[in-house]
Amino acid sequence: MAHYLIFLGSTRTSTPPAPARLGERVAKACERLLSSLPDTTAEIIDPLTLSLPAAFKPHFAYAKKEVPDDLEALAGKIEQADGYVMISPEYNHSMSPALSHLLNHFGASLFAFKPSAIVTYSMGQWGGARAAVGMRTFLSELGCLPVSAMIHIPKAQEALNDDGQFAQEQERWESYFGRTLGQLTWWADAAKAHKAEQDPKTLSPAFKQSPAQRNAPRD
Repeated sequence: MAHYLIFLGSTRTSTPPAPARLGERVAKACERLLSSLPDTTAEIIDPLTLSLPAAFKPHFAYAKKEVPDDLEALAGKIEQADGYVMISPEYNHSMSPALSHLLNHFGASLFAFKPSAIVTYSMGQWGGARAAVGMRTFLSELGCLPVSAMIHIPKAQEALNDDGQFAQEQERWESYFGRTLGQLTWWADAAKAHKAEQDPKTLSPAFKQSPAQRNAPRD
């Protein structure tokens, strides 16, 4: 069974413009499509449902017995997940500060050696594509390397209904989403299979040797 976390990168509830929580539609579409695959489950992580301390303090900075419940629970989910979908609107040519703030609470070791997919959206014509540029660097540094294909949804308020269903051209939209989600699941399966053979957090003995030792002639 494969499990994916879908991070909703917005905490905005005010209008205008409306709808305020447009990202929910995008997240529901991703959840529905991933969950339709055999032996696959998906879960939306909505920052509005989390109780985070007002002052920023990452999960790894707490003593184990002092970690806030929501942070500890989400850390466990991140560690157990096989891959991630990162959904963001565009803020001044950048990714959502709500998304980066949430992800910055957790160390890269929880995300490492697993893939991610970048999904952006907007009410205008660009679909949040400019936000995706910075997201590639951010997610690579976090350790969950983004797959090549991305999803950009212009005029998302017209493309998606409240329940995450496509308002029109369903087959075309599902094919477009499927290219990215297909890459995500392929890499997640590959990473999981290889980790069963070799623990990526344990360096090979060859890498523990000095360059001189590695390059020394062998009989």
